[in-house]
Amino acid sequence: MSLARIPCTIVTGFLGAGKTTLIRHMLQNPQGRRLAVIVNEFGDVGMDAEILRGCGAEACDEQGIIELANGCLCCTVADDFVPALDALLALEPRPEHILIETSGLALPKPLVQAFHWPAIKGRVTVDGVVAVVDGAALAEGRVTADPEALAAQRAADPSLDHEDPVEEVFEDQIACADLVVMTKADLLDAPAMQRAQAAIAETLPRTVHVVTSAEGRLDPGVMLGLGIGTEADIENRRTHHDDEADHDHDDFDTVVMDLPEAPDAPALAARVAAACAVTGVLRAKGFCPVAGKPLRLLVQAVGQRVTQQFDRAWGPAEARQGRLVVIGLKGFDQGAVARALAG
Repeated sequence: MSLARIPCTIVTGFLGAGKTTLIRHMLQNPQGRRLAVIVNEFGDVGMDAEILRGCGAEACDEQGIIELANGCLCCTVADDFVPALDALLALEPRPEHILIETSGLALPKPLVQAFHWPAIKGRVTVDGVVAVVDGAALAEGRVTADPEALAAQRAADPSLDHEDPVEEVFEDQIACADLVVMTKADLLDAPAMQRAQAAIAETLPRTVHVVTSAEGRLDPGVMLGLGIGTEADIENRRTHHDDEADHDHDDFDTVVMDLPEAPDAPALAARVAAACAVTGVLRAKGFCPVAGKPLRLLVQAVGQRVTQQFDRAWGPAEARQGRLVVIGLKGFDQGAVARALAG
């Protein structure tokens, strides 16, 4: 007897838009579903998997959260995605829904196309592609919190044409979306909300439902169970990279910095904000021990906006050593970032 295909939700979105926070909320509020997650991070350390495992919910079973680091899924789908999917489908009991968080630099279309492969097409289907967008940035006319870094890249690279590569990534993610989640709605007044919504509408190539979210809160029923089967329509969703045999991410660098114990949370936030003020830095996320606190402090930053929360206790055999993943434009001054973090 054949088993029904397991629905998969692909969560795409630019760096710092709030994908991991949204998925964390889904894991904490599964509404009876057995959820599993494949999380992909651009760089050597998959910090997002650490964040999800620290959510404190039963759905955060380590077996059901697979980390794919040091490789973008849209580039390494054959090598990484299929084995990860095999591992999840071999679990007992099997997951009822799989969430796939792509890196902030990934293009969703190649991943959706992989659902046609004979090895997997009879076992899974794309329930929907969810594009997570930063409402606060869009309200200010940009897709990221650091427009100066993008301007610096354009000025430094004579090979760039009139289209910004980061904007192309954003547009390609939106082009594949079945649902758009606009995050950081709590930071927007009515005029700013209208500007952000207008920016999304201008980018969308077709009618797609747009919902808002604050701090990752969204009813799972809005995002899961769309039942679209996106792989059947993906060739009709045109993107900038359709005529390219492949693509790369040479416009970006990523580095992992050690974080020693912080005297308090505000002191750490100030150092991370200073690091993110370095020209070319786009995004930072990680965790750190705080003096006198048994819980580790989770920290995420986009531009000068730094958010923090204590997520889980340090393990008895776990070294109280923090790490911060910093992503920025090619050639950003990593030494300046290290000096800022050192205070």
